[in-house]
Amino acid sequence: MEQDFKVYGYRWVVLLLFVIVNILMQINWIHFASIVSEAKAFYNVSATQIDLLALIFLLVYIFVSIPASYIIDSWGMRTGVGIGVTLMGGFALLKGIYGSEYHMLLIAQTGIAAGQPFLNNAITKVGVLWFPLRERATAAGICMLSQIMGMLLALGVTPFLYKAYGMQNMLMTYGVLTAAGAVVYLIFARECPPTPPCPAGHDERIKVFAGLKHIFKQRDMIILLIAFFFGLGVFNAITTWIEQILSPRGYSIEQAGIAGSLLMFCGIVGAVLFGAVSDKLRKRRIFIIIAMGGAAPGLLGLIYAPSYPLLLVCCALLGFFMIGGSPICFQYGAEVSHPAPEATSQGLLMLVGQISAIIFIIVPDILLEGGDKTPALLLFVGFLFLTFFLDLFLQESKHILTGDI
Repeated sequence: MEQDFKVYGYRWVVLLLFVIVNILMQINWIHFASIVSEAKAFYNVSATQIDLLALIFLLVYIFVSIPASYIIDSWGMRTGVGIGVTLMGGFALLKGIYGSEYHMLLIAQTGIAAGQPFLNNAITKVGVLWFPLRERATAAGICMLSQIMGMLLALGVTPFLYKAYGMQNMLMTYGVLTAAGAVVYLIFARECPPTPPCPAGHDERIKVFAGLKHIFKQRDMIILLIAFFFGLGVFNAITTWIEQILSPRGYSIEQAGIAGSLLMFCGIVGAVLFGAVSDKLRKRRIFIIIAMGGAAPGLLGLIYAPSYPLLLVCCALLGFFMIGGSPICFQYGAEVSHPAPEATSQGLLMLVGQISAIIFIIVPDILLEGGDKTPALLLFVGFLFLTFFLDLFLQESKHILTGDI
């Protein structure tokens, strides 16, 4: 019991199920990033066409994000996420079956991409439905952990799977695992506990479109949206390019995979640590500022590190701060935009980040013609410093101070 409400142990089962399907979604999104050169040769296409297999997720997100948030907030989390995992599982199997044909692969990736917003936009919804306020940043951190773990596995394991089994068998392995994870979620997931994990009346939310109108009246949410435009766009570009950033400097696909995996692993550590300490100290703003302040030096090091060990240190620094602050940003956005629905506020944050990622990936690819990414990366460093400056103007969430939601 907590005050006049109860929390249920099954919340951890629901969270675990959500973690599993998020890991699988991220694997399906980014697994080509560490084998771009090999995929180019296998499918006989350009690097831009291989980038498109990841970029399609960002493009589809723009069109599906708001409808996905509406379904999650109006029809329920289990229904919304269920739609997402069904699309993911079905099209992942299709990708495994027709993985030797580029055009079928692109169609399958598009289908999986349509399911992604139903998972990404439900992170804070899981917390508000199942967890008390004092655990919500931690829950969001664990959800982010799952997404980063999926990227870590994709970047680190894919080169070895490809070399051991070939492209077709690698994709079929991912397809079978994804479909199995989707089935497990659909069987065991529940919408919400018998009673809300908060005081009576505090679980009430306004309607989706009224929530959108309310969100755009909140000064702190506007600042956070601008910061996410730059921060998430930079992160998505880096993860998409990781092999292309390191390959011209003489590093192998295995070394690129290890560097990307270390970035993700340290992001996991950061997400869990930042979320837990934020909940413990009942503060959000300072951790958002620290995260952005620490990310820019890590990216500078990634650009100029003269040796592989130092490069790995910079990847660790970049991942720890840049990824570590994300769950707090999501939870902070849910709190400052209350009583707007959580999937709506989070969906907007993800949407602006996906739009910027498309710009940050496509424009440099066109201008640099697939060559050295250093000019774009230096511009990204400037974006991170700008994001840090914007975060200084955020005000602390009054809800985390009062504990009234």
